[in-house]
Amino acid sequence: MDNTSEKPALTPAKRAQFAILSSAFAISICGISYELLAGTISSYFLGNAVLQYSLTIGLFLSAMGIGSYLSRKFEKNLLESFLVIQILVGLTGGFSTFFLFMAYRFTMVFSLLFYLFLLFLGMLIGLEIPILVRILKDYEALKFSISDILAFDYIGALLASILFPLFILPHMGLMHASFFYALINMVVVFLNISVFSGILKKKKAFLTAAFAVSAILFGGLIMSGKMVSFFESRLYEDEIIVTRQTKYQRIVVTNYAGDMRLYLDGNLQFSSWDEYRYHEALVHPVMNLTANRENVLILGGGDGLAAREVFKYPEVKKLTLVDLDPEMVDLCKTNFLISRLNCGSLSEPRMNLVYQDAYKFLETSQDRYGVIIVDLPDPNNEGLSKLYTVSFYRLIRHHLAKGGAVCVQSTSPYFARRTFWCVKHTIEKAGTGSEVGKDLYVKPYHLYVPSMGDWGFCLASDRDFKPEDIRIKNISSKYIKEDVTPFFFFAKDEDEVPTEINTLNSHKLLYYYDQEWKKWE
Repeated sequence: MDNTSEKPALTPAKRAQFAILSSAFAISICGISYELLAGTISSYFLGNAVLQYSLTIGLFLSAMGIGSYLSRKFEKNLLESFLVIQILVGLTGGFSTFFLFMAYRFTMVFSLLFYLFLLFLGMLIGLEIPILVRILKDYEALKFSISDILAFDYIGALLASILFPLFILPHMGLMHASFFYALINMVVVFLNISVFSGILKKKKAFLTAAFAVSAILFGGLIMSGKMVSFFESRLYEDEIIVTRQTKYQRIVVTNYAGDMRLYLDGNLQFSSWDEYRYHEALVHPVMNLTANRENVLILGGGDGLAAREVFKYPEVKKLTLVDLDPEMVDLCKTNFLISRLNCGSLSEPRMNLVYQDAYKFLETSQDRYGVIIVDLPDPNNEGLSKLYTVSFYRLIRHHLAKGGAVCVQSTSPYFARRTFWCVKHTIEKAGTGSEVGKDLYVKPYHLYVPSMGDWGFCLASDRDFKPEDIRIKNISSKYIKEDVTPFFFFAKDEDEVPTEINTLNSHKLLYYYDQEWKKWE
């Protein structure tokens, strides 16, 4: 007697339910991911991440609402309509990054094309769920079909939101990711063709179209690296020698006739021809404002160039460098050209590397420092603006040893006048409200860096000082002289203007920055 038993095969109804709910799960992952890709690209090109993501989400959801409303026009052949929509979503989403890069590089109306793209893709995605619900109700009660599909839709959205920043973006990059998600759309197409083959009209036509589109998308996936190189070679004037997409930013290094430049998310960080001007001016005035130089803290500065200048002082026993992105530091430590430029400062025995958000580091650290150097990128998004707020400077004040000094990179007093003075006023406010109980005496200064223009800094201490008190002695330099008082004079078009204080609540600095730099784009 044969005791073996076989599991009963799935009924057509169960197979249909499986296909539709799986489709809802997959298209939710793709839909949210296309939205995240679009928001990332717009913030990459236009800055102000909160504004760009807000506009992206608002337009995308509105377009989905329009699509959901229009779905009532589809009365017959719902399955065929769903497959056509999926193929269109795959093509549009797959080439989304390619299209948006093209729009930014080769047209003057990127914002308009970006918004039209969001509306079109959002409407297509908005059609999907209502049509799936109407298909599924033929296999189960309507109240269950709606709740089941929405449950799978929300779970897919959650998964996509977790995977995109943690795994997809850092390991695939924007272009690869868009084609990857588009191929998931095509898997949905093939799944539904297979499950509903018995009732599907024009099955061969759909299979032919699905294979053709999948081949195109797979070719795009394979060619993504070359396409990214093509666009980046046209976004940057010089030859690109290094590109790296990290969890936090896009790093690009270019080189032309010995001029090596490093960009983060498209923004220039340094040029090897003149970076010494910036870094000597950033480091040496603050190092010579105090005699307490044994323990130094740098916030940012992952390129190691500020550290190079700090290590010119033999009194320095320990330099703690806090940078959010370990891949940035690793690149500048291991790349021969950059490590030669920073004189191997990131591998110096006195160096203590900490990979952490600067705000979080100051909240948790108990140490005090004689010198604190804030070498962070410009405040072009809320994440960076947070590191220019009065609360952040109060944390710095708390970690400043008695008689110590602070220097803050403060953008350009010419190109972004209100931004620059807002930084100065915010630091002053941090001293006034300090729990330590003493003011921070702040004096701004600036200099000309050819690759960046007129650039400014804010120097602060818990004791009052005059520029004449600062004398740069016994330090090898290419630019800075013993007398730095000329740095502290400002022309009429750069002189102090009233501003509001930058806080975590208001982010006024970000508003100033966006308004002022927009004029120069």
